[in-house]
Amino acid sequence: MIHTTTAPPFGRALCAMVTPFTTCGEHPDLDRAQELAAHLVAEGCDGLVLNGTTGESPTTSDAEKAALVRAVREAVGTRAVLVAGVGTADTRHTVELARQAEAAGADGLLVVPPYYSRPPQAAIEAHFRRVADATGLPLALYDIPGRTGVRIEPETVLRLANHPRIVAVKDCAYDLLGSAKVIARTSLAYYSGCDELNLPLYAIGGAGFVSTVANVAPGPMRAVVDAFDAGDTALAARLHQRTLPLTELMMASGLPGAVTVKTLLSAGPVREPLQPADRRTVDGLRAAYEELLRHPVRPPVQEPVT
Repeated sequence: MIHTTTAPPFGRALCAMVTPFTTCGEHPDLDRAQELAAHLVAEGCDGLVLNGTTGESPTTSDAEKAALVRAVREAVGTRAVLVAGVGTADTRHTVELARQAEAAGADGLLVVPPYYSRPPQAAIEAHFRRVADATGLPLALYDIPGRTGVRIEPETVLRLANHPRIVAVKDCAYDLLGSAKVIARTSLAYYSGCDELNLPLYAIGGAGFVSTVANVAPGPMRAVVDAFDAGDTALAARLHQRTLPLTELMMASGLPGAVTVKTLLSAGPVREPLQPADRRTVDGLRAAYEELLRHPVRPPVQEPVT
């Protein structure tokens, strides 16, 4: 079973990668970032999203963002697509970060609507067009109203779909009906940004996922879409269900993904205002993680093409 007739622009299985820091949190640990990136790609990630929220972009400098992209590009070469988060509350600054990411070696851009100021839809559309016009890179819209305070309304997405470099959406709007309507009317690649919705969105025509949980479980997260593409939707559902206890603790426990991922990885501290998880949370996360790893995923057997 083939899910789509054309390859998604950034692959199917992407990880929203954390930014490792040195022990005191003063600097990004670029050596550890390269190790983590290489591991994630070896375990099945088609692409890595750098400098997103999970990468603690609100507390990393512009220079640190560029250095991370360069270091990860060096580590993975052409084996994975690198998408750089460049969204800010300021259109001019976002344009600067987009150009910086292109120069550093990114393959694509991830852009949120300007947050806090809560601009109307016409201003959001103008913002995205300005950023898309600033580089030669393909761009993914990031619809996450729970963080930005504003929705990219489906009608706005439909208008933006006519821009040649706006090719994808990272969907955290929790509106499958709205997403399905845009998928049906455009060629935009829809990526789930909510791990609990990876399979549901994929099943209605999504392109794949951008996963925070994949930092610690890249194989199990990819196995879901592999099973679906192999035509075994029942297996895909079982594999998806198997990931849910860890997903719930990592993404719905009230803590940001950067905190829960770093609880399970040797990736240094989080930067303030984030704080490390408490002991009870740590114990719960580790128990759920170990339970998932006790049941290794066997990839579905692909039938030979006749």
